[in-house]
Amino acid sequence: MSDSSNFKGYSIRDFQFWRIVGSLGLASMFIFGSMYSVQPILPMFTKEFDVKVSYSSMMMSLTTVGLIIGLIVLGFFSDRIGRTNFVRFSIIGSVIPFFLMTLSDNFVWIIILRFIQGFLLAGVPAAALAYISEEIDRKFLSVATALYISCNALGGMIGRVVTGYATEHFSWEIAFYILAVSGIFVFILVLVTLPNSRNFQPQEASFRDDLDGFAYHFKNPSLMLMFGLGIVLQLSFTGIWTYIPFHLTDSPFSLSIDAVSNIFFAYGLGVIGSPLASWMAGKIGQRKVLISGVFMLSLGILLTNSSSVWMIVVGLCVVCLGFFTAHSLAASSVSRDASHHKGSASSLYLVSYYIGVGVGSTLLGPLWERLGWSGLVTFTAVVPVIYVVFVMLIQYWNTKKQPLV
Repeated sequence: MSDSSNFKGYSIRDFQFWRIVGSLGLASMFIFGSMYSVQPILPMFTKEFDVKVSYSSMMMSLTTVGLIIGLIVLGFFSDRIGRTNFVRFSIIGSVIPFFLMTLSDNFVWIIILRFIQGFLLAGVPAAALAYISEEIDRKFLSVATALYISCNALGGMIGRVVTGYATEHFSWEIAFYILAVSGIFVFILVLVTLPNSRNFQPQEASFRDDLDGFAYHFKNPSLMLMFGLGIVLQLSFTGIWTYIPFHLTDSPFSLSIDAVSNIFFAYGLGVIGSPLASWMAGKIGQRKVLISGVFMLSLGILLTNSSSVWMIVVGLCVVCLGFFTAHSLAASSVSRDASHHKGSASSLYLVSYYIGVGVGSTLLGPLWERLGWSGLVTFTAVVPVIYVVFVMLIQYWNTKKQPLV
């Protein structure tokens, strides 16, 4: 390992910068494609296994629980052992459950395997942001983070679309085989292209000291607000995307799974949103762009409460643009503001983020079943606005302090 005091982070002009961003971007595309691949086919699982909507949505929420546990555990070890091995382990490990799920005709075993897969998926997000913050020049950190998060969005889009098309024309088992084989190819490419860490300094503290490091982050008001924002953003975003397939496959739309899969191309706006947010933040300030992203998310959600499929699609595009604008800036803020234990800080943000996924997938199920799409839209649109207004009021009463967002 090189002496980090003599090592300058890679700039955007360095080939290694693009190797890092490309490798981690490819890894994240597979990880997030795998995680969200089941969303468009949840209605199919509901019918095939004769389970309730809220039970079917556990294919998302239990995966999220496994991911949260993995982020905490692997985040600790990432700070001690290094970053790159966890990225590689995560990719190849998460391939195995896809093969096993196709062999089961019991829905309970499928969601158990999804829980295990969630834990295995965590290696990439637990290590990637910390790796980027250590290896990339701080001047280009927000750019690298934005590109990485764009790949998250691209992977989520591809995973959903591929699974939806393959399930409609073949079967969900074939869809999982496609994802598994893709994961093997991604693993080989990342194994060859991902550079070893040059600027990583292993934590030599005890497990108790690591816990104190977690506690230290909770004392940082800026980080705490970002953690809270992560929950709120994903609660609304996941709530909309989890239940939109049920909404569109039901009357009066009665769309096929194949047709519903096309709406996930709206994620293309997320791919644009992350680097655009980084550029805009440099022009007019990160705080203004972040808050604008949150309000854009809420506006997009409200637009989906329409009887027109085209207006719903427009709303989903606005949702993705707003969400990934806010999320990319929040993630880069955490990496920048954490003075040490960067792996655990990134993990805590992602834990918060995926708590929002869990709440937005399964815990919003009763709201969907009782109040329908209009009730879900109202709730998920209002919550982010309330959170931002709450933060702005705190800042108003503390005008002598620096803004926390």
